[in-house]
Amino acid sequence: MTDLADCKVRREPCVSRGRRRARALALGAAMLAAVCATSRAATDATSLSLEELLDVTITGASKYDQKQGEAAAAVSVITRQEIQTFGWRTLAEALASLPGMYVTDNRQSTFVGTRGFGLPGDFNTRLLVMIDGNRINDPTYDSAGFGWQFPIDMDLVERIEFIPGPGGAVYGQNAMFGVVNVITRTGAEVNGAELAATYQDPQELREGRASWGAALDGGIDLLLSASGMQSRGQDLFFDYGAYPRSGVAADMDGQKDEHLFARLERGPWSVEQIYAWGQKQDPTASFFSTPLVQGQSAALTSTLTQAKYQDAFADDTLQVRARVFNGSTDTLETLNYGAFFQTRGQSQWDGAEVSVLSSAVAGHKLLLGLEGQDDPVSNQGVHGIGFIDPAENFLIQAPGYRIGIYAQDEWRVADNVTATLGLREDSNNVTGTRASPRAALIWRSSQATTLKALYGIAHRAPNEYEREYGDNHSQVANPALRGESIDTLELVADQRVSRDLTLRVSLYQWRLHDLIIQGIDPVLGVPQYQSGPEVEARGIEVSADKTWDSGARLRASLSSQDADYVDSGALPNSGLLNSPKTLGKLNLSLPLPAAGLRIGYETDYDSSRMTRDGVALGGYSLSNIIVSSDALARGLNLSVGVSNVLGKRYAEPAAINNWQNSLEQDGRSIRLKLMQKF
Repeated sequence: MTDLADCKVRREPCVSRGRRRARALALGAAMLAAVCATSRAATDATSLSLEELLDVTITGASKYDQKQGEAAAAVSVITRQEIQTFGWRTLAEALASLPGMYVTDNRQSTFVGTRGFGLPGDFNTRLLVMIDGNRINDPTYDSAGFGWQFPIDMDLVERIEFIPGPGGAVYGQNAMFGVVNVITRTGAEVNGAELAATYQDPQELREGRASWGAALDGGIDLLLSASGMQSRGQDLFFDYGAYPRSGVAADMDGQKDEHLFARLERGPWSVEQIYAWGQKQDPTASFFSTPLVQGQSAALTSTLTQAKYQDAFADDTLQVRARVFNGSTDTLETLNYGAFFQTRGQSQWDGAEVSVLSSAVAGHKLLLGLEGQDDPVSNQGVHGIGFIDPAENFLIQAPGYRIGIYAQDEWRVADNVTATLGLREDSNNVTGTRASPRAALIWRSSQATTLKALYGIAHRAPNEYEREYGDNHSQVANPALRGESIDTLELVADQRVSRDLTLRVSLYQWRLHDLIIQGIDPVLGVPQYQSGPEVEARGIEVSADKTWDSGARLRASLSSQDADYVDSGALPNSGLLNSPKTLGKLNLSLPLPAAGLRIGYETDYDSSRMTRDGVALGGYSLSNIIVSSDALARGLNLSVGVSNVLGKRYAEPAAINNWQNSLEQDGRSIRLKLMQKF
């Protein structure tokens, strides 16, 4: 395999050398095996009443602690208890339970659509994803992994905060349709050792995890975890259309991944380290590669490091927050065009951020912050294997930077009225300087009713992959590609009907300008990212959350969304691809009166979506059920789940770089999971 760091000039032939993958998983497992402590289980902060859940503190909306009702957004929170109850294995599965969100899987990557927008193959570039406030979107692809590429095990997640709408006024790049902030568990919350094992059929999926955490002497909190997974996948029939060829892709859907996580906290200081590696085979022959050839796959190695300091001064009227961070990704795609060749993308970024929050002025929370990031490595290249001419090997190097300064005032205008005004000014090496404002007016008309009016603008510069990558086989470069922006207006009403029932209604309108979209180069006839037409959407989301004294909970939503190009004749097809008009969600969990059993049932409805050839795929409804118990033995949790209970056959739209217009998804599967706590 080629190491792009060894290539000194742009589009220069590269020298092949073997790739070495660190065996950090084995080391981490050995370290964890040496540590075992029997202790009382920590209180689960998610097992709260609905009234308490509504007052859960969030940090992702403004980079400081707020109650949900105070945030300038229609914030949703997914708790650890929900993740366990419904057996969600990926971040995408958890987010798909929220209003207006839907998932598309091309059998190599998982994409999350939001409020009617989810173009196939867009690499999740318009949602900002963070782990404990540290962004995981890389500079080369702007990509955020929601499936196997997400770099931590879901068992380590304490809660997920989703802040819909533009978050550019605080976060800058990528925060266009929303911000996802994943909060991890602390050592004190784990409070001992955990061993977990999972098996799923017919995918022959095997997964294991070992974690240990504790609050130690001297105010030290420590959490260590290692996990790994291997799956054979499923053998499905694929029609490769224009190739022309069709057949069963046998033993071509496998997947592997491994994760390491470590965090040390003491007082106001914390250090966090994440390592992840994963590989997914490709049965679809993406990028118009040769169908039904073994060995085509995508692999990703990623690391994230963050050191934080956060403390309060002046009788808690001044909060200071500072952090330094470092990240890297190494993406390797192996494709076959008569002979194998590999495309590789490498990213490395370093940065720092400092912010101060002052409440010294009565009625105001004043936030001021500065964030900078340097991208010294943002490389892409091609390395031929076998009979490809070495002269076709090339390297693209495009280091970059971004820097932003932001300010926000949360102003209590009256006892029951709050206004939020924010502005961030960003500068980068691609689109120059852009401003991202936001404004919100929050009126708590009564103890039970909160009304919010929200407006914001966010920007995204085209990433290196969209601008620069071109091998003339799978993609053509477009260095003249422009940046895109979005402006959103939203009205939100939260009504607490009773102590155990709340309703929410959100009305929104957004417009996306200079859309970066996959098109076809007119000369070579292969995909190219291009600046496309404007897209506009209007929608309504209605949701309800109901709890019972027995411990049962029902969360349901219905979304109606109409997203389309402003100029309906701008593209060959008359509608926006992969944009369902209606989404319905229902999640029910309840305890059963025997053996500590709990049942989780969820059903999702997605209406029809249009593919690139103008054909509408039929809508579908999927149901999952899981039964779990933590009373069979001390510290033991056992769960059995069935996904796609009715064995529904359904497909989802494919990207422009696929042979297929749509891709079949998995049928019914059964999963068994054991977790032992010591």
